Amino acid sequence: MADKLVDVLRPIKENEFWVIGESLNVIGTKIGKAFKERDPKPIQEEALFQKEKGVDLIDINLGPAKKEGHELMPWVVEVVQEVVDDIPLALDTSNIDAIAAALPKCKMPPMVNSIMVRPERYEKMVPMTAEHGADFVALMWGPEGLPRDENERAALLVELMTVANEAGIPNEQMWVDGLVTPVNIQQPQAISLMNFMDMLPEIMPGAKSTCGVSNISSGIPDNLRPIMNITFTVMLRIHGMESFIADCRDEVTMALARGERQDIYNAIKDTMEGNQPDLAGLPEEIQHYVKSTNVILGKSLFSDSWLDL
Repeated sequence: MADKLVDVLRPIKENEFWVIGESLNVIGTKIGKAFKERDPKPIQEEALFQKEKGVDLIDINLGPAKKEGHELMPWVVEVVQEVVDDIPLALDTSNIDAIAAALPKCKMPPMVNSIMVRPERYEKMVPMTAEHGADFVALMWGPEGLPRDENERAALLVELMTVANEAGIPNEQMWVDGLVTPVNIQQPQAISLMNFMDMLPEIMPGAKSTCGVSNISSGIPDNLRPIMNITFTVMLRIHGMESFIADCRDEVTMALARGERQDIYNAIKDTMEGNQPDLAGLPEEIQHYVKSTNVILGKSLFSDSWLDL
C-alpha cells in the first residue's frame, strides 16, 4: 500500500479538482436498504458506477451508525473492494468504533471523514488516524457548533492542527473542511468560507481542502440545486479548494473536475473579479451561473426566483 493518499491520486492542474463520490450514503433509499440488509449488489453497482464516472475517492457514509457500525463499516469496505480496489475510500460516520474497525481493511490509503474540533472527538480519533497513517478531514465544527466567521474557523484549525502535528500527522495529510451552509439561510457564511480559504495556505501550509458543496443549495427547489452547487464549486476552486464531496451523476461537475467547461469557469471568475460579462450575449446556462455568483457574493438577494431576476 502506498504511504499517503496523495500518492495514489491523479495530479490536478489549477482549474481541476478531485471528486469524492457522495452516493454510497445511508440516506439513499436503495443504498440505505442495502446497508441494513447486508445486500452487496446495490453497493457494488454504485461503486462500479462511480468508478466509471471518474471519481477520485468513494465516500462510504453510514451516518451515525450507532448500533452496528463497528460491524457494518468494515463489511461495506470489503464489499466495495471486491469490485473496486483501485480507488481510495473515505470512511464517513460519527461512530468512532466503526472507523477504527474499518481502517485495517482498506487496501489503499484511506481518508477519515471527519474529525471535529472537539476534544472528546479528536483525543480519540487523531491517535487512531495516526496509527494507520490515514489522511483525515478536519471539520471546522467546534464546541459551540458552526464558527461565526473566518477568524473563528482559523482558531479552530490551529487547535486541531497542533494536536495532529504532535501525533505525527503532517499538514499534507489533513483535508480542511471549513463548512458550507445553505445560501438561503446564511448568505454571509459563503463569503466567510471563501475568505477562510484565502487564509488557509498561511495558517496551514501544505494542507489539502474539501467540503460538502451541495449544502450550499439545501432547501432550494431540486431543479435549481445543481446550478447553485456548480457555481459555488467553481468559486471555491478559485479560492483554492482542491476537492469536493459531490454527486458524480452531475456531468457538469465531472467535466469541471477534469478542467473542461472553461466557459463556465471563466464567466464565474470574471463576475467574481468585477468584470461581469454582458448577460444579453450569454447562453442561458451561463447567465444562470453569473446570476448565482452574484447571489453568493451578496450582490443580489436570494429568493427561489433568483434566476428570473
